[in-house]
Amino acid sequence: MNSSIARQPAPYLVSLATAVPGFGLPQDEVARRAGELFAPMVADFQRLTPIYRNAEIEHRHSCVPIDWYSQKHTFGDRNALFLDNATTLLAEAATRALDAAGLQADEIDMVITICSSGIATPSLDARLIGRLGLRPDVQRLPVFGLGCAGGVLGLSRAAALAKAQPEAHVLLLAVELCGLTFRAQDRSKSNIVATALFGDGAAAAVVSCRSLYAGRPRLGAAAEHTWPDSLGVMGWDVTDDGLKVVFSGNIPDLVRHDLRPVIDRFFVTHGIAAEEIDGYLCHPGGAKVLDALEDCFGLEPGAMRHARAVLREHGNMSSVTVLFVLAAAMADGLHGRQLLTALGPGFTAALQVIDLP
Repeated sequence: MNSSIARQPAPYLVSLATAVPGFGLPQDEVARRAGELFAPMVADFQRLTPIYRNAEIEHRHSCVPIDWYSQKHTFGDRNALFLDNATTLLAEAATRALDAAGLQADEIDMVITICSSGIATPSLDARLIGRLGLRPDVQRLPVFGLGCAGGVLGLSRAAALAKAQPEAHVLLLAVELCGLTFRAQDRSKSNIVATALFGDGAAAAVVSCRSLYAGRPRLGAAAEHTWPDSLGVMGWDVTDDGLKVVFSGNIPDLVRHDLRPVIDRFFVTHGIAAEEIDGYLCHPGGAKVLDALEDCFGLEPGAMRHARAVLREHGNMSSVTVLFVLAAAMADGLHGRQLLTALGPGFTAALQVIDLP
């Protein structure tokens, strides 16, 4: 290992907390409502109905009641709901993370905010300064557009900032209200599939290199890889009434055929032997993606139990989801060297090693 790398301060995950909004979306009820909405205007809707069962999702959370989804809404209406609910959810998650770390809000030196499902100017972190009691001189970094990769990349950015200022406390915030992007009049397959997948949630983490946190989970090597000519694989199209979901049906194939070489190069670059990795904690973009990830890593079907549990109970919450997976694994007492992975717009793979004590 390069001696200069070995001398760098170690960033620790001091705490991690999650939050979900109050409205529940049972999958059976979503499927019934979707049938009422789409069957009259989508000729082959019955052919698509197995997506609700095959998604392997039982329940999700939403910041709005289910009746909201059958109505038309302007972009402005959606974004007003986003600002109100995203701020509230982030405040809840951040308070829990600070309490778990034994910190007061004025001890936070930097804030990174990850989100791709709404627009906020002033940014969400600015809206939280007074609400949480952050210092007026807190350094802020709002990040938009990383999509599902944002949770892993957010941790990596927090670790990098912590290493740059080893005495600092970095607060990572992630929130996604994917449900607010649903457009009732959109008959596209992507929009219909989204009704079977997306949920709302938030997460917060404190990262620091202070030596007193030795013994907490340690954030190690990190990387990302963006494939050429892949902009159309995943993302949003901006329309007059909101954000229109874009995702390719061949994402599982991309995982099976193209991700492993990226992982192998990452291991070689950072001097990691594959057998040193004790487990894989991945963003559960969907059941088929998890199947492909298990194939990619040579795991038995169903081995990614924490990711599957989060998908089953919360659905796909974009950037937030992998942080829920990490929180579930930590609560379950998982230990050893884990590789966090997520795939997002770009099309980009995000990788982060974490050593769980």
